[in-house]
Amino acid sequence: MSEQQIVEPRLLRGFRDYLPAQMNARLRMIAAIRNVYERYGFQPLDTPAQEYRVTLMGYGEENTKQIFAFQNPEEEDVALRFDLTVPLARVVAQYPDLVLPFRRYQVAPVWRADKPDPGRFREFIQFDLDAVGTSSLAADAEILCAMHDTLKALGIERFKVRFSDRKVLNSLLDFAGISHDSAHSVFRILDKLEKIGIDGVSAELTEGRIDASGDKIPGLGLNNNQVERIKEFIAVPKGKRREVLSSLESLFTKVESAKEAVEELRFVCNSLDALSISEDHVQLDLSIARGLDYYTGPVFEASLDDAPEFGSVFGGGRYDGLVERFLGRKIPAVGASIGVDRLFAAMEMLGLHRLAPSTAKVIVTVMEPSRLSAYQKLTRELREAGINTEMYLGEEKTLGKQLQYANRQQIPLAVIIGSDEFAKGEVTIKNLKLGGELQDKKKTAQGKEREEWLKLSRTVQVTVPLAETTHQIKKTLETI
Repeated sequence: MSEQQIVEPRLLRGFRDYLPAQMNARLRMIAAIRNVYERYGFQPLDTPAQEYRVTLMGYGEENTKQIFAFQNPEEEDVALRFDLTVPLARVVAQYPDLVLPFRRYQVAPVWRADKPDPGRFREFIQFDLDAVGTSSLAADAEILCAMHDTLKALGIERFKVRFSDRKVLNSLLDFAGISHDSAHSVFRILDKLEKIGIDGVSAELTEGRIDASGDKIPGLGLNNNQVERIKEFIAVPKGKRREVLSSLESLFTKVESAKEAVEELRFVCNSLDALSISEDHVQLDLSIARGLDYYTGPVFEASLDDAPEFGSVFGGGRYDGLVERFLGRKIPAVGASIGVDRLFAAMEMLGLHRLAPSTAKVIVTVMEPSRLSAYQKLTRELREAGINTEMYLGEEKTLGKQLQYANRQQIPLAVIIGSDEFAKGEVTIKNLKLGGELQDKKKTAQGKEREEWLKLSRTVQVTVPLAETTHQIKKTLETI
């Protein structure tokens, strides 16, 4: 018999593993987001990872290029979903008895054959919230409010949620005398403004430019007058929402098509004021050019002030035409999506996650293997009391090694019952978290700090009757 070949353990490019510490933080993050969404009355939905390929086609050249497509065992053309919005549109079309507006949230993995970058993966979790079947712009304002509340709930203080309207860009074409047939090309160049600056944008709109790698990027061929009009638009000063809106109205005063966009933005601004959403966090930014292939009205995106390299971590908009592809008629809809893995990576870099590998709050050490059933009984009692508890099942026999394991797992409390405790009907409860903190302070503590250290050190462990174990542990956990 030939020897088994050793397979090198390695990850595919653009994918990542989440080990327990990261996974616990990720689950807490998802739970915090879910709490916000459910507070708004959104309801859960799940859909398959695979869709018929034709379902996912037709949403722009970029999305088409990024699809992971293959044939299933029945030799049907299928693909992994690249977002959660297209499957939502399919669901709304497929189930006519759904009550509208259908307000749903969904958290699930999606796949894109994209170039990996910081926080950008080929498999990643999206967390969406959408309202389908309402044309009221109050729904758009509510999505913006939920974006604000979600980032706050995650403990992020320095962020910006920016919004604009897809119709503003359409009006820009009229203002600049540019054919709407060139819309996508113009807007994709404008979307590069932060990356390549106004000179780079001007070059790409006209004769083209040479990028940093030396490659020639062809120009769009616009004339100087058209580019000057675009520059006027880009130069609209940033500021308070109503100031930006007033500047836009003045710039487009002779553009008939701009009236609807201005009125939509005015409605959203009024709603945000009514919802008491701060100008510091939610701003009107006319430069947003996202989702050109299906957004039809207001658009939104959020970024973190202290992690700009991660780009947009939360974005969305109004997409009144998406369901039409399945039904042949328009159904208004609006929503937003968090790139969970990108946001997680940004928060990880900023030190905003509490990383602990274990879900246990208590470890029951095993000092007398012959009394295993007693340890099992106590462990069971703690679990039935709602306390996450692990009984040590490793190979180490000494108390020191078992406590070392607990510390590495960041389990805050240890229950110790040796021969003396068994003889007296007692347990010792050791606060490993406090013990670690005091150990760090011991080296530098002097004077009053030293006295405080000595006082606290006496509380690191307590001995109580066995019958009071659960009560004492609950009491101690309340202080951690």
